[in-house]
Amino acid sequence: MLFSAAMAVTAVMSAVGLLVDDRVLVGAPVWAKPFKFSVSFVAYCLSLAWMLSFLRRGRRVGWWAGTVVAVTGLVEMVIITGQAARGKRSHFNHETPFDTALYNTMAVTVAILWAATLVVAVLLLRARIADRAAAWAMRCGLVLALAGAAVGFLMTRPAPGQRRGVSKVIGAHSVGVPDGGPSMPLTGWSTTGGDLRVPHFVGMHALQLLPALVMVLTGLAPRFARLADDRLRLRLVLLASGAYAAVFALVLWQALRGRPLTAPDEAMWGAAGLILTAVALGTYGSFASVPKELRP
Repeated sequence: MLFSAAMAVTAVMSAVGLLVDDRVLVGAPVWAKPFKFSVSFVAYCLSLAWMLSFLRRGRRVGWWAGTVVAVTGLVEMVIITGQAARGKRSHFNHETPFDTALYNTMAVTVAILWAATLVVAVLLLRARIADRAAAWAMRCGLVLALAGAAVGFLMTRPAPGQRRGVSKVIGAHSVGVPDGGPSMPLTGWSTTGGDLRVPHFVGMHALQLLPALVMVLTGLAPRFARLADDRLRLRLVLLASGAYAAVFALVLWQALRGRPLTAPDEAMWGAAGLILTAVALGTYGSFASVPKELRP
């Protein structure tokens, strides 16, 4: 929670930087990365703090895992913000020995942060939570967030033309095109090639969206009798989790093929159609299974 508060302050400071500092780095405002990372960390750590509150066993292990996430996240943000202030890249930067050391430090902290989140996921998989829909929303959200975070490791691979020990930049967000080209507003995702930040974003934010679905279903239950059935809410959460995983796999596939999110081809549309059909059939089947006494 303390780290989330610090990131909220960092987000405000970065927003001011966006307004008063007109420097551009790799095709984006120099303060865009600190702003996006700080906002993301606010959402990420608030979600983890909420989920850790459900633990009855392993609370001490959960506290340490959360603390590790906060400390490693803080190290990463100090480097990202410091490099932005210097007008330098924080990611993939091997321009000088100092830049390389900072980037390697980030690589270590990210791996530790990922492992600490995995510990939280294991604790929640073992936890006994009365609301089964909420329990599985948290579990599936964490697993998908871990998968989304793991996409970041794909970005560290040398892009075509890059050589370890020779190139000043090793790794890229984009696939098939250089970083810094034409991009979508706000997100900065490439509009001319694949972009691994798309599946990274989609996977990471399952941590908020799936629990939010449970909150919506619970809030609607007093108005819609069928949603009072906890089995229905559980089925809908599992269906949404499966659909979310399919969408994550789809945008990852799109990115690895070197195609932008803004230019889906026939294969992409076909896969999306299959996902929508499965969701529609699954939703219908879930509601049809509700006991007759709960139907209007």
